[in-house]
Amino acid sequence: MTTAPETETEPPDAVRRERTFSWDDPAAIARAGAGMSGAEFFAAIGDGTIPPPPLMRALDFDGISFGEGRAVFRLTPREFHYNPLGTVHGGVFATLLDSACGCAVHTTLPAGVFYTSLDLSVKFLRPVTVETGPITAEGTVVHLGRRTALAEARITDAAGKVYVTATSSCLLLRPEQPATPRS
Repeated sequence: MTTAPETETEPPDAVRRERTFSWDDPAAIARAGAGMSGAEFFAAIGDGTIPPPPLMRALDFDGISFGEGRAVFRLTPREFHYNPLGTVHGGVFATLLDSACGCAVHTTLPAGVFYTSLDLSVKFLRPVTVETGPITAEGTVVHLGRRTALAEARITDAAGKVYVTATSSCLLLRPEQPATPRS
């Protein structure tokens, strides 16, 4: 019979790592943006009139710019983003790319029209660590239809090297319109 080797515990002088963050009421953020177009909503987030969504604070990433069919986020990798292998966890990338794709679509929508992600396909090309430095996720709309939209995004470093790519389909949710009588 074999037994697993005993594992060492952390020495008493090991540095404890902690992180604290705060966020604003997500329901209030949604209410504040309810009557705005996507472009108006992101302009309000950009100028600080509306706070960023809680997820951005939880993962510590920033919205850099938003334009018609485009959204850009930046994240500086930290240890708290790491997986057990010592690199940034793929879920962090998926979240950044889903945000970039979805928000790019959202920038094109009029007031009262919303979206939800239908799918997200992510391709991991190379690992990211703290040493990589800041990374940018840029999403753009490829196609905007009446019921669905397609967006793509990529994560790059400061030199433009691509680390991760994604495509996403979004379902557009339009308010119910009354049926018109047929003649």
